[in-house]
Amino acid sequence: MEAGFDNEKYLREQTKAIMKRVDDAKNKLYLEFGGKIIYDYHASRVLPGFDPNVKMRLLRELKDNADIILCIYAGDIERRKVRADFGITYDADAMKLIDDLRAWDIEIAGVVITRFQDQPAVNIFKNKLERRDIRVYTHTHTKGYPSNVDLIVSDEGYGANPYIQTEKPLVIVTGPGPGSGKLATCLSQLYHDYRNGIKSGYSKFETFPIWNIPLDHPVNVAYEAATADIGDFNMIDPYHQKAYNIETVNYNRDVEVFPVLRSILEKIMETESPYQSPTDMGVNMAGFGIVDDDIVRWAAKQEIIRRVFRYNCEYMKGFVSQNTVKRAEDIMSQVGVNFEDRAVVLPARRAAEDAVSRPDSSTIPYCGAAIQLKDGRIITGKNSLLLHAASSMVLNTIKILAEIPDRIHLLSPGILASIGVLETKILGERAMSLDLNEALVALSISAAANPTAHYAMERLSDLRGCEVHLTHMPSPGDETGLRRLGVNLTSDPEFSTRDLHYG
Repeated sequence: MEAGFDNEKYLREQTKAIMKRVDDAKNKLYLEFGGKIIYDYHASRVLPGFDPNVKMRLLRELKDNADIILCIYAGDIERRKVRADFGITYDADAMKLIDDLRAWDIEIAGVVITRFQDQPAVNIFKNKLERRDIRVYTHTHTKGYPSNVDLIVSDEGYGANPYIQTEKPLVIVTGPGPGSGKLATCLSQLYHDYRNGIKSGYSKFETFPIWNIPLDHPVNVAYEAATADIGDFNMIDPYHQKAYNIETVNYNRDVEVFPVLRSILEKIMETESPYQSPTDMGVNMAGFGIVDDDIVRWAAKQEIIRRVFRYNCEYMKGFVSQNTVKRAEDIMSQVGVNFEDRAVVLPARRAAEDAVSRPDSSTIPYCGAAIQLKDGRIITGKNSLLLHAASSMVLNTIKILAEIPDRIHLLSPGILASIGVLETKILGERAMSLDLNEALVALSISAAANPTAHYAMERLSDLRGCEVHLTHMPSPGDETGLRRLGVNLTSDPEFSTRDLHYG
């Protein structure tokens, strides 16, 4: 896909906007850093050309002037909330984020566990970090929030939270997901600063929704699809329109909380709020990085389709309600697309139908998979007694990319026989069919002795960013393998087996 977004232009504009806010704040600016700080795959999917790690490049440019505070909501740790991009829990994602920042030579000032209630699982997380010499702070629910501003801005409210020591003029407050307590942490720090005679400032950096593109632009609508499970929706910022007679886009939670936030800021600062609207608070320059609107519109519509597929699957697994699915499907209708507008859907379903005619179709479910390469070609696979559909699809694809004849096998028969003995006779599995993770391991072993397999294996990197659809929800091994390959995966909301445990 051609690029619709200019990273370098975005980086220049974003850095300039943030540093201006730092200068305006005089002493210290607390910047609430929303969205994913690294591996922002949603942004890279809806804005083709967007580097998923561009915000990390931004931080690296700012690091001499910035401290970083990482917030995580205690409730997300307790209920083991999962980040879909990686399939890991939020507490694991927080630790991964610390490691990723260190890999970019960026250290954090501390971790804040918000709305802490002494939960056992949260204490384990806290202990893990502290025993690795990471400073951890705990903030409880703010007394009086959101209605009693006098109590909120008092020693019983924000003053009850411990102060987080920072040294640099910019303090970036981030977290692994929405609702992590970033705003409350910023305001708590402001309260302590002003009480100690330090005049600090607050600002907000959110990539989506993009304030200076239309409300109904597919990129903004894709944000609504991404947050259908928490009910976020975009709206015209009424405060900005009233103050400046200019239409800008914000989302409901920022608009709803703005009167309270403005009152809190005025109470802390003992002067009129520096902001007339939620839009005023933001420093998001993503809209200025869009260089081809048609490309990003198309990409955003494709992301909406992917989100609806995901919610349908999560509903089948019991993770979301029917209301979430309905809301997502309404959003898809709003932009005028349907499931079949995703190019890999129908080929995958045809591959599954093709499998019905095989000799073993009565003994195993028939499943199909399809991948669209960057040149537009679509390659399919179907499951068998030997391979899952995802495994078949990937092996077929790398053979085609490496121009290897179909009759040549990539997996050594001896290795497959040995795996079969291990799985069925030793480990007691009912069948040997290899999921993608297992197939990739078998391929790597075969490649050690087979130059053809080695050459095909080298083409796996060409699959990154390609579109994939399965006619069934992937097994853990298929999902892990596809995630490692970096493809954009969707699946029909169908289980591949009637077994409750294996499904």
